[in-house]
Amino acid sequence: MTPAEDNHPQKSSHIKLGALSATAICGNDILSSVLYVSGLVIPIAGIWAPVAMLLVGVVLFLYRGVYREVVESLPINGGTYNALLNATTKKVAVVAGLLTILSYVATAVISAKSGVDYLFNWSVIKNSLPATVNFDSLVTLGTIGVLLFFAGLAIAGVKDSAKVAVGIFVTHITTLLVLILFATVFILHNPGSLHFSANIANTHSLVDSIRDLTHLGGMLPFLILLFLGFSTSLLGVSGFESSANFIEEQKDGVFKKTLTNMAIGVTVINPLIAVIFLYLFDLNTIHEQASYLLAYGGLHVGGEWLAALVVIDAFLVLCGAVLASFVGVSGLVARMTLDECLPAFLKKQNNSGSYLYIIFGFFLFCVSILFVSKGELPTLGGIYAIAFLAVMSMFAISNLILKNNRESLKRKFYWPTPYVIAALISTILGLAGNMIARDGKLGDSSNLIYFLEYFFPLFIFLISYLNRDNIYIWVTGFLKKDLLSKNILEQMTSGKYVIFLHDIGKLFHLLEYIDMNEVGRNVLIVHCSSEDEASSDTFSKIEKALPVLQETGAFNHLSIQVVHIDCEFGPEAVSKISKKYGVANNHMFIGAIHEHHDFDYDELGGVRIIAA
Repeated sequence: MTPAEDNHPQKSSHIKLGALSATAICGNDILSSVLYVSGLVIPIAGIWAPVAMLLVGVVLFLYRGVYREVVESLPINGGTYNALLNATTKKVAVVAGLLTILSYVATAVISAKSGVDYLFNWSVIKNSLPATVNFDSLVTLGTIGVLLFFAGLAIAGVKDSAKVAVGIFVTHITTLLVLILFATVFILHNPGSLHFSANIANTHSLVDSIRDLTHLGGMLPFLILLFLGFSTSLLGVSGFESSANFIEEQKDGVFKKTLTNMAIGVTVINPLIAVIFLYLFDLNTIHEQASYLLAYGGLHVGGEWLAALVVIDAFLVLCGAVLASFVGVSGLVARMTLDECLPAFLKKQNNSGSYLYIIFGFFLFCVSILFVSKGELPTLGGIYAIAFLAVMSMFAISNLILKNNRESLKRKFYWPTPYVIAALISTILGLAGNMIARDGKLGDSSNLIYFLEYFFPLFIFLISYLNRDNIYIWVTGFLKKDLLSKNILEQMTSGKYVIFLHDIGKLFHLLEYIDMNEVGRNVLIVHCSSEDEASSDTFSKIEKALPVLQETGAFNHLSIQVVHIDCEFGPEAVSKISKKYGVANNHMFIGAIHEHHDFDYDELGGVRIIAA
């Protein structure tokens, strides 16, 4: 993923990405899941795994519209975090940012681990290892090595190039097509050696196991089997949000094409691969070879050369996902830091423009989760699924909030509310499935426990940081500090914010937003309009209303200044105020852009919408 690293972007002057390049960047992310998702889903759902994966295709169809409505209305980088930042409060947006960070961590670890699994299980390498070598320890060390290597690349400033992404994407698609072709020929020419009939019986055994565990009768055990398979299959949609994270780098009209291309790819390729492997191997073999399944299948149907092709492709595309995670988390955390959600030192850059502290901290998180999960693919997949499905669910929630709170927001596309609700329910069900089961085993909530071990400490830290001024006041008051605390508090609350105000009826709401969400206490209220009687009257009302508000005790801790500029609100007004008062665009707040405005939201350079 490649979110912008500037929190208040302007219109880009560089050449923007076309459909192929943009699809390649997100396609490498989402289609890398085919390398491990079949090995996780088939042992859980048996012959119904392809059906579970087709249901995931329906979910992606629903989310295509959800993402398109929000992102085309607010076409700036940042995904779910940015959508919620413009739809609700900063505290809610921070939760989305935290979940996205955790999904990046899980992406990097599961991709690095899967890539190393493919490489070290390749017979050319595995057979050359000394017998005394502990294979699992070697894979763990290899995974750390891959993470360390790409952390170094990210620190050096190496980012995913569109041309490289296209090359990897074409190689990946070609490899999958070759594997599918050879497997199809093998199935047609070797009907006596196939396992589909045996897997029907094995699937009945899976249903019987659920019946014995739950003591449920009728179709319920089968529906639970399908539900667990569906929940695990949702791991295959990881990366669907990636296109929203670099919308500003895409040409007009490309974003919706990337969503369609990703949905088609997942809906066609994942079920087709599952069907092929249900014919080639029994469920036990698929479970045993889960971390190396496609290369194992390539060896079976085409020999060493096809296995080698799959291994090389897997290592390339999965390592590409690792690099994308380092780049993506750097941009997201830097953006959150500029929004004052995280300590300022995190945005410090080295000579190559990379965020050293962010990358190093991310690497340590990745290594810790690798050891906590013991490198087990089902556990990593479960943590990943919980984080990513929570992010997707929050995006659907942001869509519903925008429909309600920003009803008049200028939109290029509208997705019906029932479809949004259906999308939200589907990912909530997937979340529930991954929370109550691990590797298809009902009642095992270790996925949720591992997830919460990381989520809660980070959540407490972020919420504390957002309320650092109030916490500091309480602590210094308790310790009875005085002069020193005042000086530090003044420095802490020295931030400046701009409110563009047209309707005096929104004055209290806008000031309340700053009071509840920001630490800085210097506010500039700007009224834009050409000089006429009506605008002069509005400006006069604003000037008179403020002292009355503060005399009642409302916002009397804020330093508020009111100014009028003689031009209509728009990109020019935003630029003028930013330059004159030295306030960054992401510290400027506005109401929603309406249909009557002759400019779009992205032309305002990243200002924040905090009112209808």
